[in-house]
Amino acid sequence: MKRRAFLQSSLLASGSLLLCRGGLAQMMSDSAVPVNLAIDTSQLGHTIQSNFTGLSYEQAQMGNPDFFAGTNTQLAGLMQTLGRHGVLRIGGNTSEYTFWNRNAKPTKADMHLAAGPDKGHHAPPNVTITPDAVRNLRDFLDRTGWTVIYGLNLGKGTPENAADEAAFVMETIGQEKLVAFQVGNEPDLFNRNGLRPSTWMVDDYLQDWGRFFKAVRARVPNAPFAGPDTAGIVSWLMPFAEKFKDDVKFISSHYYAEGPPTNPAMTIERLLKPNPRLEGEIAAVKQAQQATGLPFRLTETNSCYQGGKPGVSDTFAAALWAGDLMYQEASVGSIGINFHGGGYGWYTPIAGVPEAGFLARPEYYGMLLFAQAGPGRMVSAKLSGTEDAPLLTAYALRGEDGQLRVALFNKNLDKDVMVSISGSNGLGATVMRLEAPRVDDSTDVTFGGSVVGVDGRWLPLVEERVPSKNGLFLLRMKKASGALVIFS
Repeated sequence: MKRRAFLQSSLLASGSLLLCRGGLAQMMSDSAVPVNLAIDTSQLGHTIQSNFTGLSYEQAQMGNPDFFAGTNTQLAGLMQTLGRHGVLRIGGNTSEYTFWNRNAKPTKADMHLAAGPDKGHHAPPNVTITPDAVRNLRDFLDRTGWTVIYGLNLGKGTPENAADEAAFVMETIGQEKLVAFQVGNEPDLFNRNGLRPSTWMVDDYLQDWGRFFKAVRARVPNAPFAGPDTAGIVSWLMPFAEKFKDDVKFISSHYYAEGPPTNPAMTIERLLKPNPRLEGEIAAVKQAQQATGLPFRLTETNSCYQGGKPGVSDTFAAALWAGDLMYQEASVGSIGINFHGGGYGWYTPIAGVPEAGFLARPEYYGMLLFAQAGPGRMVSAKLSGTEDAPLLTAYALRGEDGQLRVALFNKNLDKDVMVSISGSNGLGATVMRLEAPRVDDSTDVTFGGSVVGVDGRWLPLVEERVPSKNGLFLLRMKKASGALVIFS
């Protein structure tokens, strides 16, 4: 029996069984790289809100009204495990090929549509969004407790149809469940993908966006907006933010760590290393935030664009990358993040369809660690002595319950580390580990020694006590692993 299947059956049989294993036995070897982590709870960072976590799906998925529906309890359960107040973003490349029709009814073929991440190789088929899909989406949001960012068709749509769709969405979803409308997906690529002529640039986009905005606001005066939802051309952020700073709730863009998947250089090793592109995007976001005062949300992201890369995007490496990215974004003040997916895409955090059921993929487990740490206020966490283990990262926050939590990701593929944690002022500490037999494992990922059930049920089976010595808490971490330490 595979390890994943064994652990899942054990979880279901044991209920709340909790095993403890001592940390001292793991310190018998002296081969680990010694590293120091200094926590300073007096140095406060940004706040992580309860709606930070999000998922992103293609707009075409709205063509199947049974997908985002209250009856889809498995998907709803898996999303709830990631957070009771998450944000579902509906957009992607297919948003420019979906057409609202207030008078349409779904067909039998629509009821089986599963829209995985669009690879962008060619124009996707047109999809009709019906009132049934929007009504069912409201039921789905009620079941999960999540809210929604809803995309409108800028590429091939009209302001009038967008306004009619927005009016029905607002009436049905309600202002309390609608985070924002986004007009167009990755407009900075329109002049490359055939949606606009090659001469169409940012000024043309701003004019088009303004026309759609005015049409929607004429029908829905209180409609919330965000944008520009760009693919990553950072020079588009500032013009949009400056022009529409009084009209949008936040600015947004996308980020993919690697791509294209056909490039042999797109590897696990590359995924886990610092990415200069991310650093450049963060710098541009900070500039726009300082100039306008608008918050920022990363509304679409994942490991490798064009749907992901097998052997990279669907492995345990993606779990370490995703968990670390969430804290990187939180550390610089982002208000949230949405991991793109759907269907059986290589990088999707949740794979499946209603007919066959759903499954938590490896990336989901990195998000689960973040969920278990919960919302709170980040505090200073400084590593030293990492010269021989440069891919170790650590983040600390004071949770809403007052407890101190530390998330660590050892992305070094060849180095165990021994972390000495100071400044916690805690009486004791426990750790739940994010692990897999291999960094390229695609099936046997666990958090807290446990797998996530098909309906989102998860309980830790293994929780360790972290030993202390002379006021320091000592945590040994295997190469390619993660951990959540909770101090009491």
